[in-house]
Amino acid sequence: MEEFYTYTLPNGIRGIHRQVRGSVAHCALVIGAGSRDELPSEFGLAHFTEHAFFKGTERRKAWQVNCRLENLGGELNAFTTKEDTTIHATTLRGDFAKAAELIADIAFRSTFPERELEREKEVIVDEINTYKDSPADLIYDTFEDMLFEGSELGHNILGRKAALARYDGDAIRRFLARTHTTDRMVFSSIGNFSPRVAEAVAKRYFGEQEASVHRFERVAPAPYRAFEKSVAKHTHQTHCLIGNRAYGIGDDRRLPLALLSNILGGPCANSLLNVVVRERHGLSYNIESSYTPYGDTGILAIYFSSDHGNAGQCIELIEGELRKLRTEPLSTRRLSMAKKQFIAQLAISSESNESYMLSAGKSLLTHDEVDTMEQVYAKIRELTAVQLTEVAEEVFSGMSRLVYH
Repeated sequence: MEEFYTYTLPNGIRGIHRQVRGSVAHCALVIGAGSRDELPSEFGLAHFTEHAFFKGTERRKAWQVNCRLENLGGELNAFTTKEDTTIHATTLRGDFAKAAELIADIAFRSTFPERELEREKEVIVDEINTYKDSPADLIYDTFEDMLFEGSELGHNILGRKAALARYDGDAIRRFLARTHTTDRMVFSSIGNFSPRVAEAVAKRYFGEQEASVHRFERVAPAPYRAFEKSVAKHTHQTHCLIGNRAYGIGDDRRLPLALLSNILGGPCANSLLNVVVRERHGLSYNIESSYTPYGDTGILAIYFSSDHGNAGQCIELIEGELRKLRTEPLSTRRLSMAKKQFIAQLAISSESNESYMLSAGKSLLTHDEVDTMEQVYAKIRELTAVQLTEVAEEVFSGMSRLVYH
């Protein structure tokens, strides 16, 4: 049996299904529209729209939307990123069709009642305030705003309170008409039922939506100059982000960079930065590296927090490790260990059917195809030390830095 089964509905909505054993099913509508697709007058609107989906439809009141799957022991949720909006559900296998119907109902028949929207604005204001109280979160958005200055990728997803206050149901409907088009939608599912059943359910609930095509293109960010900035936030600790623009999701160098980021500051205790900065010198409790690819660019970021007096030494140690990766190819043994670790992490994460389902939907949306896990593992095994050094030299040179103190 093929790992994935894909199909396309007459209105352009694509579907992907994987049949697995088990009593639980997961499904999601992945929409290729996020905060990057907002006009300057719409900052924060993609995220507000995601919240507004749960406020009632032509068939259901808000409480009925929220209780429909929970009364069955299931879950319904959604999230917004810079480039996507995803509505997803988890249910028992026998309730899969109910989950699909509910997702279609809120995606295509939401009514956005003004009273509910005004109430939800208060929730998002609280979310914005919570976020502002967390320098570890705030520094990432500030850094991206500087890294992608002048681009739609720059502004944060939540938006500003003043703009949020202006948005109403009509603003949401205009945004949806322009960005939530059927050619930019994928219905992803995973569960113990056949591809034939998955496609039939998708056709029943998503097939009646009128076909639509997006009529705008995303603009690539303009070149930028590396920067170093220090901001007085009067926090108990220093928070620092060191990073650079990186490869987009379709670039072949994405995989070696992902491996490099994992070697440098991945989740394991033996990552280079954890060993050098935390274990050997005891300078930081939180230190990590991350790589986030977008459609046409990406970001490689190294974050740490430390006592104010230790920040300078942390930066020196990080720069030393970056220099080594740029100039000294990994030994055969070290590279082999890093590959095995990375492959094992991916294999363990793929045991989560929900994560696997969301990843498959995003991949089909972006690439119009999905690599099996074995294909991904094979590509990782083929990576060479020279490839990693070349990527490190390109991405780890001319890094920018933002410090909160």
